[in-house]
Amino acid sequence: AEKGYRTLVTTLTKRMAENLTEYLDGMRVRVRYMHSDIDTMERMEIIRDLRLGEFDVLVGINLLREGLDLPEVGLVAILDADKEGFLRSTTSLIQTIGRAARNAEGRVIMYADTVTPSMQRAIDETNRRRDKQLAYNRAHGVVPQSIHKAVRDTLGITTRAAQEDAPAGEALERRLAVLTEQMQQAARELEFEQAARLRDEIRRLTGEDGGRPAAGLRPGMIGAHKRARGRTRK
Repeated sequence: AEKGYRTLVTTLTKRMAENLTEYLDGMRVRVRYMHSDIDTMERMEIIRDLRLGEFDVLVGINLLREGLDLPEVGLVAILDADKEGFLRSTTSLIQTIGRAARNAEGRVIMYADTVTPSMQRAIDETNRRRDKQLAYNRAHGVVPQSIHKAVRDTLGITTRAAQEDAPAGEALERRLAVLTEQMQQAARELEFEQAARLRDEIRRLTGEDGGRPAAGLRPGMIGAHKRARGRTRK
């Protein structure tokens, strides 16, 4: 936190995530948790707030494995790394370790009583990739730098979208159907910022952002797209 970096902590169960979050909060750590009981839209807000520095530590389960491009993350802590299973398989460990790869100073700590075969394979593969990258850097004079990625305001309505001419009638309904499917797909792939932008465009077209609905929108369509968004929740 002193360097402005964030920390991801992975647990094996929802209860562990909640209990650890409560403990860290009691230690005055700025922390939140994220798991499948939290709906898609709230998860987007959590990721956005983490990147903006509203809090420093995010505790989660397999939601942290892939699909989260977070260059602000300087530490990934994997609890119970020696508990063999789906969430601690070689592939899962490598994917989780990869969450620190966007930061030049990124580090990973695996907490375990013993080194399992899955852990060792994940460590070996990570070291192999690092050695290959270092050799490439030396050969080409590359100095590793953290990726810089702008934090988009995923909760705001984009000015450009608001200024665009909205489709009408059947074209509008087709547009809403496409946007809804794209939003659901983005949510399934944990592309939260993209899903939020699509959600905001749907809200603009249906008037749910406080404005007027686009011309030609049948009354039943607003409720239909609300229900469709609800199905993205796990």
